Amino acid sequence: MYLSSIATSNPPFSFTQQSTWDALQTHPAFSSLKQRSRTLLEKILTNNSSGISGRQFSSADLTPVFQQDAENLNRSFEAHAPNLAVEAISKALEKVSMKPDELDAIFLCSCTGYLCPGPSSYVAEKIGLRPDAYLCDLIGLGCGAAIPTLRAAQGYLAANPTHKIAMVAVEISSAAFYMDDDPGVLISLCLFGDGAAATILTGQEPHENAWKFGKFDTHHDPEQREKIRFRNSGGKLKNQLHRSVPELAGEAVLKLFSRSASQPQQILAHSGGRDVIEAIEKRIPAFSLSETREVLSAHGNMSSPSVLFALERRLAQENVTDKELWLTAFGAGFAAHSCSLTR
Repeated sequence: MYLSSIATSNPPFSFTQQSTWDALQTHPAFSSLKQRSRTLLEKILTNNSSGISGRQFSSADLTPVFQQDAENLNRSFEAHAPNLAVEAISKALEKVSMKPDELDAIFLCSCTGYLCPGPSSYVAEKIGLRPDAYLCDLIGLGCGAAIPTLRAAQGYLAANPTHKIAMVAVEISSAAFYMDDDPGVLISLCLFGDGAAATILTGQEPHENAWKFGKFDTHHDPEQREKIRFRNSGGKLKNQLHRSVPELAGEAVLKLFSRSASQPQQILAHSGGRDVIEAIEKRIPAFSLSETREVLSAHGNMSSPSVLFALERRLAQENVTDKELWLTAFGAGFAAHSCSLTR
């Protein structure tokens, strides 16, 4: 499976950590939080220790975002996820001078809302896909979803090598925001942002020296499932995060890298947070995850699109002579995934 193009998209409304803190304090429920919760929010959002400079959200006003009920949170996902996915796919198509009706399939992953039919149905309608195009939505894979979705796309192209497909990861993380004394909910308010990333993929080499995906691998540890997952809380998605997640991620990534037999020029990882990035660098010290840190700084943790944002940044660098890149993403399950890009 070959990479023809990659593109990313964010909503137009950008917030610094300080402006997010300012918005939180105007929320009607802020004063009802425990003092410990208010202190945690202030610490993360105002002391510049998160590694995040700004995040993008689908609403220009965060105050109502923090007080929506379960129905309106999912309506926010339905309103914004397809549009953001269409924007990313359109950019990726434009880079290779393709029209939407040339696509034979869309593979889409997301975890921050639920639609039936899935978001791909709305994307297909908005972008003008042929009615015989194959649509596949993958849900429940969390922050690590982009790589297993690419792996599913690889299987499709192995069976249909002449086809051209789009793979898109889209998350409206703000559709899972609300006020609660639970630490996982509060940390989510401080770290996550909205974004989408799309790739155009082919089964046949689109041009000389094209990037080729391979060496897909997965490590899952269900015994650690309760450490990182979404729970249903009154119909809302409640992000459950344990303080051991950075260590879990670091160990899992090391296992995947050790058995990959890869010799990459760079590792591109899901930007799960400052502590996660440091845990990976500690276990694989030959690499400094510069692109991953840049994505975290500019956009926060966008969940599944994040690793593709890092890939786009790497590929956009001039005078880079990379022959192999190693991608890894991880999250709910607990599960971690990896693949290589070679040329």
